[in-house]
Amino acid sequence: MILTLHEISQHFFFTGNVEEIHPVGEGLINDTFLVKTSGNTPNYILQRKNRHIFTNVPAMMNNIHKVTSHLKKKVAENGGNPDREALTVIPARDGKLYYRDKEGEFWAACLFIEDTVSYDAARDPELARQGGKGIGHFQRLLVDMPGTLEDTLPGFHDMRFRFQQWDEALARDPAGRKNMVKKEIEWIEERREEMLTFKNKFETGEIPTRVTHNDTKISNILFNRDGEILCVIDLDTVLSSSCLNDYGDAIRSYANTGLEDDKDLYRVTLDTGIFEAYTRGYLSEAIDFLTPPERENLAFSARYITFEQVLRFLMDYIEGDTYYKIKYTEHNLTRARAQYKLLHSMEERYEDTRDIVERVTREQELIQTR
Repeated sequence: MILTLHEISQHFFFTGNVEEIHPVGEGLINDTFLVKTSGNTPNYILQRKNRHIFTNVPAMMNNIHKVTSHLKKKVAENGGNPDREALTVIPARDGKLYYRDKEGEFWAACLFIEDTVSYDAARDPELARQGGKGIGHFQRLLVDMPGTLEDTLPGFHDMRFRFQQWDEALARDPAGRKNMVKKEIEWIEERREEMLTFKNKFETGEIPTRVTHNDTKISNILFNRDGEILCVIDLDTVLSSSCLNDYGDAIRSYANTGLEDDKDLYRVTLDTGIFEAYTRGYLSEAIDFLTPPERENLAFSARYITFEQVLRFLMDYIEGDTYYKIKYTEHNLTRARAQYKLLHSMEERYEDTRDIVERVTREQELIQTR
């Protein structure tokens, strides 16, 4: 028997009586619900975690708890409000950080942060600057987090691993679609060597490993009513990784003039104004802990992560759409083509973006010395 959402909610330490539960958002991976309680008691977020993608939910929740505990400590030390400036994980009644139902589904909960604003896109440079500041601040607070995080997503942002998956997908061609995307396959192969050369910088330690978010779209940042950053949310993907992955993924998301799955490719290009605004916000927080190789590779990281997303969307299409949720048959192919258009625009504007990073870096270094 499948439990109702109300029955699921009873397995968590929620204060007050649950009055209603309704879905929120359109996440590609998890199912998310807002739990409203009676009177002046807190409301909560309840999520069914995708156990096919997050294959070790207990470890994932341990990572989230470790990160949020450290963030709360740092926020308190800085005189902030830990309940509003960091997520609060709500444990299940058995003491675990999750509940597993009779169907084998994993559920997790956190405190709902009231009176906040979120955005689906950063079309305004000031909003992009604030978003960059939010991710830079998030990384800075975690620079001194003790211990390590468990690798709950093996191969995530690992280009060598992605190419292994890619080669296997092409060899199997399970959905019989490979011959339909010959041109798109060429996009990937033409850039293989360049991307693996960049990956080598991580493997040799030239670019260090840090605690990172790994899904830095602006919808994962909550703002207050005055437009100030409150909290970074959706921490399922927190890992020990390169901070360049966070920066590159944010640029991919923020600075795209079109949609991630835009059918009209004429609308898709890199907005260098948004790129500069995000970079300015990010470096205002991150300049003091980034190493020279990290700074020097910021602009390329946007190409790296965008390429990875082209590969992943195209690979999922070839494999028969087994990873990402789709709304129509060729949705993943549409996504791959739109992301490739963005990648091509990044390549055309690469020297401009390098110049922007260098200029903003110099400005922030001057500010730091005052």
